Amino acid sequence: MPINDAGFDGGRAAQFSHDDVVGVLLEQHARIRELFADVKSAAGEHKRRAFDELRALLAAHETAEEMVVRPVTKKIDSRVAEARNHEEDEATRVLLALEKMDVGSAEFDAKLADFERAVVDHAEHEENEEFPRVHAARDARQLESMGRRLRTAEKFAPTHPHPSAAGSTAKQWTVGPIASVIDHVRDAVTRRGAVD
Repeated sequence: MPINDAGFDGGRAAQFSHDDVVGVLLEQHARIRELFADVKSAAGEHKRRAFDELRALLAAHETAEEMVVRPVTKKIDSRVAEARNHEEDEATRVLLALEKMDVGSAEFDAKLADFERAVVDHAEHEENEEFPRVHAARDARQLESMGRRLRTAEKFAPTHPHPSAAGSTAKQWTVGPIASVIDHVRDAVTRRGAVD
């Protein structure tokens, strides 16, 4: 896998095997960028649905990163792990505020624009500082195992932001499962109520 000091070059996620944790994360980063564009270009109920999808993906993605990737990063360079966890903690707080806002308001749009810049900056730090180090420190089998564990963690991760768990692997393991059950029930009831 070609890696340079600035991160991964060229084809990004396509460079990696299907389960390689870095490839999985790069695909998700691309999807997050697409969802930001969807939210910004949509209106009304479509905008709410697009934001809900973005919110759920970000909540699950960050939870899984903190549970699967961050412990490896911490062994390699604890300062990088701490910086990414701090960014994710702040992002969780902003996401929670956005979730409570009217998606049709100018205030929402302004806060979303600031949030998008912060999320993209965070992703670039991961892609250029964290992922190359993780990739270099693990063999293909370990990276694929991490990718499978990341996908599994995301299936069971919370779908709403929970500041009490953000930024800490230990809290994700203790608070996260309870928050996830509550989120999944809330999502199911909300969806069912919208149809009835």
